[in-house]
Amino acid sequence: MAKLKQLLIYLALAAFAITTGFMLRSQLMGGLQPALSSEESQQGAQTLLAASLPDIQGENQLVSQWLGKVIVVNFWATWCTPCREEIPEFIEAQKKYRDQGLVIVGIAIDQADKVKMFSEEFGINYPVLVGSMSTWSLLEAAGNRQSALPYTVVIDRSGKIADTYLGRVNMKKMESIVLPLLKEQAQAGQAKQAG
Repeated sequence: MAKLKQLLIYLALAAFAITTGFMLRSQLMGGLQPALSSEESQQGAQTLLAASLPDIQGENQLVSQWLGKVIVVNFWATWCTPCREEIPEFIEAQKKYRDQGLVIVGIAIDQADKVKMFSEEFGINYPVLVGSMSTWSLLEAAGNRQSALPYTVVIDRSGKIADTYLGRVNMKKMESIVLPLLKEQAQAGQAKQAG
């Protein structure tokens, strides 16, 4: 029994060390990511849009259902401190820009019951999907070579990856990425109506 307890303590410490390492690496990198080639970007967008994951009610949702909007896909976990810190700003952005065609999609790499409880407690107003450990392959396909959280991918209305960001995103950074994409579509729509 003592050996089992010791083993559990070692496993907990190892998990804590790994998590801390991911978070530290994410913070030190400050969002800097190597640019994706156009082929990697296209494949990453296709992989992400083809994904089907359960929401917090257990219903499978295709990410592609939001195609035509500016999609901000945020990979996160309930145990990730920078993830928890950025969620109120995602909630605010969803409220502020929803009518202009923004949809934030949270993909939690965590246990479904924890994600549901967290989502309800924080009052998340955007779709939250629950991924398993195999969801890390989506992160990698979308350009996250560090396998760290949080990781945010912005997909334009035509289904192309417009930008990626490793680490905590604040409202100012998100607006600098998203607002031009929202305006592009608004200008295109006005040009169609005038023509």
